[in-house]
Amino acid sequence: MKKLLILAVALAGFTTTSQANTLFEAKEDAIEYRKAAFQLIRYQIGDMGDMMKGKVPFDAKRFAERANNAAQLSAMPWEAFIEGSDKGDTDALPAIWSDRETFDKKAQAFAQYAQELAVAASSGDKKVIGPAFKNWAKGCKDCHKSFKD
Repeated sequence: MKKLLILAVALAGFTTTSQANTLFEAKEDAIEYRKAAFQLIRYQIGDMGDMMKGKVPFDAKRFAERANNAAQLSAMPWEAFIEGSDKGDTDALPAIWSDRETFDKKAQAFAQYAQELAVAASSGDKKVIGPAFKNWAKGCKDCHKSFKD
């Protein structure tokens, strides 16, 4: 039930860091929340990536559903990078907190790329989807390079 409540709060939209601090009872909750969000994102990108690479047949309807999920999910983890959640069971690097401006810009770009992917996916055309998918995947990798262990 606790996880569902956290998810419902997250779906309400972006929050500021100070607001996010009040969404989590403990720093461990913030870490668990963002890990869960990233795991769901990983599932979406994996399935779409397999379709784009031809590992599984391309299904435009399923791809669009995954892209829509990704657009919603890509806005979620950022609120859980609260003060003090750099300690514990996390792969988050200290650079998140020491270079928060860059981190926030990359997070916003990642979420924007996901929105653009959802729009492209609605076309059902792999030629339109491909560049949007690559941008979103690149946004993911860009953040990992600087901010994930």
